[in-house]
Amino acid sequence: MSNSFTKSDFPVFDAYKSLVYLDNSATQQKPAAVLERVEKYYREENANPLRGLYDLSVKATETYENAREAVRRFLGAESTKEIVFTRNATESLNLIAYSWGRANIKAGDEILVAISEHHSDLLPWQILTKETGAELKYLECDETGRYTADSLKAALTDRTKLFCIAQISNVFGRLNPIKVFADICHANGTLIVCDGAQSVPHTAVDVKSLGVDFLVFSGHKMLAPMGIGGLYGRKELLEKMPPFLYGGEMIDTVTRCGATYAELPHKFEAGTVNAGGAAGLHAAIDYITELGFDEIERRENELTALAFSEMKKIPHVNIIGADDADDHHGILTFTVDGVHPHDIAAIFDAENIAIRAGHHCAQPLHQFLQTPSTARMSLAFYNDEEDIQRFIGVLRTLRRKMGYDG
Repeated sequence: MSNSFTKSDFPVFDAYKSLVYLDNSATQQKPAAVLERVEKYYREENANPLRGLYDLSVKATETYENAREAVRRFLGAESTKEIVFTRNATESLNLIAYSWGRANIKAGDEILVAISEHHSDLLPWQILTKETGAELKYLECDETGRYTADSLKAALTDRTKLFCIAQISNVFGRLNPIKVFADICHANGTLIVCDGAQSVPHTAVDVKSLGVDFLVFSGHKMLAPMGIGGLYGRKELLEKMPPFLYGGEMIDTVTRCGATYAELPHKFEAGTVNAGGAAGLHAAIDYITELGFDEIERRENELTALAFSEMKKIPHVNIIGADDADDHHGILTFTVDGVHPHDIAAIFDAENIAIRAGHHCAQPLHQFLQTPSTARMSLAFYNDEEDIQRFIGVLRTLRRKMGYDG
């Protein structure tokens, strides 16, 4: 399984030749094509988009809107009016909570959130329900991270206005059946918010086929720069939602007494936009599209299976979630008996292997699992067998380095 073609595209591996980067769920490394596109924007196209009639500003506007069209195609949305640029998935979720939520949620309503959600898909709903008098409820999974259609049906009531769940959990790595859940929600008159932060970089996502009402993602988790992300929302929902932020560009007219707002999607994009980041996101989408999700999934699934099988052979190593590599989608969260996850990460770091340790912004899930913290290795297509071998080699010696006999 050779990754020389793609790994050589990433300058970080030239700068850090011995680095094994296994923290891809937190952020992915950037290929040269993305870095070069961002630099080209700032060297040759930099102007304030959407505001100037001169050539350079028109060019910046084209770059920005071409990126929006690329996102539309990438996610299978019907219209660019359904694609809102934000900083990241976190901002997208807050936009939904502040704009749709405050216009539609009232005392007595319910919001249902999967227990495995990242804090970004939990805290906005906590705040919203406290402010409005609505009730926040949790849908619990089994110990492998599996949610069932029956459990969702049982949790929904005629007061449930919104259900929030990630397509892929950043702890379990399990792919949730979003289309099935969307159909169940809609039959109940409930909207569904899908966090695509961990799925959009790794598998083909089509929002129309999934049937979701909202989907969010972060560019930095899919080869793009930090500070650019997106929100897909069904047009009929976005049209009824008030702006999230107020200021420049999101207006149509302003008087001393009030204002009218720009059409979709610009009413949600106040101020000077991140056109350079959008250019980088466009380049990242082009890179992923050229490589193809069939190839991405093949590589990541093979590496996940290899790491999973080797980890299962090591005594005292406990993998969180399903007992099947196919259910982990590049994410292997684990504990080691008697060794704190922070010590695990520090020992790996000493060998120039980057993994993550802690609660992974999912404390309620860790409380549910009765595990305060865990370690996590997460893969991307540019990882290779040598990365896995080095990871496993350190994992085998970890307890000995902490003073245990085995």
